[in-house]
Amino acid sequence: MAPEALFGHDVRVNEQSLDRVNAFLSAAAERTPTGDVMRATPAEIGRELGFPDALSTARAVRALIARKRLEPSHGSYRLLDPTPVDAEEKETIGRRPRKARQPRAASVETTEPGAARYSDFGRAVVDRLVDVGREAAEMRAALRTAREEARESRQAKDEAESRAKSLSQRVRELEARAEMAEANLRTMLAAARSKGTGDAARGDKVSDSEMEAILGVLKGDAAAHAEAAETPASDRP
Repeated sequence: MAPEALFGHDVRVNEQSLDRVNAFLSAAAERTPTGDVMRATPAEIGRELGFPDALSTARAVRALIARKRLEPSHGSYRLLDPTPVDAEEKETIGRRPRKARQPRAASVETTEPGAARYSDFGRAVVDRLVDVGREAAEMRAALRTAREEARESRQAKDEAESRAKSLSQRVRELEARAEMAEANLRTMLAAARSKGTGDAARGDKVSDSEMEAILGVLKGDAAAHAEAAETPASDRP
């Protein structure tokens, strides 16, 4: 391809585009003296001329700039020459050649041993995340089980303390009753001992050894009652 074709020197304006270019140039020349900057915007002139779209206006402005009728200046365009554009007139300002798109290089997979790839790294990360999630689930389950066991242990402890408290209270009540019975028995025995000689003649007098034996039996019964109260119901015969 020739260099002239690359820079657009052989680009000619077709008939419809040429009419739009000259119409735009004429409207700009009517509004702006030669050498001054246009006050009206290209979009306003294009709407007044009835151009179909903004792209047509932009093409006309570009064609005029390429043929040195207009030049960019102060955010607008300066009118350089009001002479109409001829159909055979070529562009005098070359276009920048478009860069050929380079084909995207295909990803080359490394075949060298031990070479790490992004896919392998991502797979390893995902596998590790799965393992960590599984370990966390197992730890949560173990923690839940430990909490349930601790709660059951606290309940059993509270029940045992309550049972021990009630049993100790029962023991104290039985001991108080035994002491009261012992005091009553001693009073009765003392009263029986102080009876008249008639009872002594009949041999009804209670000796000290007999009194001690009776008290021992009563104490033994009270201790047995206390032991029975302390023994759980499942262990009783």
